[in-house]
Amino acid sequence: MCEGNQTQITQIRLLGFQDLHKFKTILFIVFLLTYTMILTGNFVIILLVTTINNLKVPMFFFLKHLATADVLLTTSVVPLMLDIIFLEEGRLSFAGCITQLYCFGIFGFVQCFLIAVMSYDRFLAIYNPLRYSSIMGLDVCLQLVIGSWLLVTVLISSEIVMVCQFNFCGLNNIDHFFCDFGPIVELATSDTSILMYQDFVISIFMIFFPFAFIIMTYISIFYTILKMSSNQRRKAFSTCSSHLITVCIYYVTLITVYMAPSNESTSNVNKYRSLLYILVTPLMNPIIYSLRNQKIKRALQKLLKGLVTVTCKRST
Repeated sequence: MCEGNQTQITQIRLLGFQDLHKFKTILFIVFLLTYTMILTGNFVIILLVTTINNLKVPMFFFLKHLATADVLLTTSVVPLMLDIIFLEEGRLSFAGCITQLYCFGIFGFVQCFLIAVMSYDRFLAIYNPLRYSSIMGLDVCLQLVIGSWLLVTVLISSEIVMVCQFNFCGLNNIDHFFCDFGPIVELATSDTSILMYQDFVISIFMIFFPFAFIIMTYISIFYTILKMSSNQRRKAFSTCSSHLITVCIYYVTLITVYMAPSNESTSNVNKYRSLLYILVTPLMNPIIYSLRNQKIKRALQKLLKGLVTVTCKRST
C-alpha cells in the first residue's frame, strides 16, 4: 500500500525524445519510413516462405518465425513511439504499460531461441547432410518453434507477475519512449531485490545459454568445414553466412543495450541504444537474407514477375 499522501500510479507518462523536440518532424519521418521498410521486408519474407514451394525447408521456416517476431516486436513499440514524437510526450495506463512490457519481452527474447534453433539447423545441414531431411522434419521444426515461444512466454510471465505485486506510488514519469523493464522497476516503491535476482537468472537462461549453444554449434561447424575440400568448404560457408551475420548483429545490439554498465549518466544513452534493437536489427534481417541467399532472390524475382504479369493482364 502507498504511504502518506502518495497514491497508486494508474497512468504512466513517457517523456520520449524531449531533448530532441526541435527535430521531431525529421525523427517522425525517419522512424516512420524505417518502420514501413521493416514491415515490408519482413512481410515479404513471410509471404515468400509461405507461398513458394522451394522455400518450404527448415531454414526458411525458422526465418519466417524470426521475421514474425521482428514485426511483432517493432509493432509493440514503434506506433506509440511515433505518437510520442508527434505529441512530444505519451500517456499510457499502468495496465497498458505492463502489457507493452510483456509483449516486448516475449517478442524480443524469443529471437534468442529462434536464432539458436537456426544454428542447430545449420549444424545438422553441414555435419550430417545425409540424415538432415530425416532429422529436421516438419514435426521437429514445429516442436522447436512452439517450444521456443512457450518457454519465453512462461519465463516473461513469471517476471510480469512479480512486477504486478509491487507498489508504484508517487512519480509516474519515465524518460523513455516505451515501457522497458529498467525504467518500470525504478518507479517501484517496493523492495525489488528479489525481482532483480530473478531477472538476472532468467536473463542468463534466455541470453547466455542460447548464445553459448550458438558458439558451440559454430565451433563444430567450422571444425567440420575445415575437413572439406575447397569447393565444399565454399558452399558450406555460404549456407551459414547469412545466419552468422544475423547472430552477430542481434547479440551485439542486445549486449550494447542490456548488458552495458548503466547509471544515471548512461540511462539517457540507453534510451537511444534501444533504437538499435527495435529498428536496426529487424530492418537488417530481411536485407541480409534477401541479398545473400540465392533462393530468396529467385523467389522474389518470381513473385515480382507474377505481379507484373497480373498487372499487365488487368490493364489490357
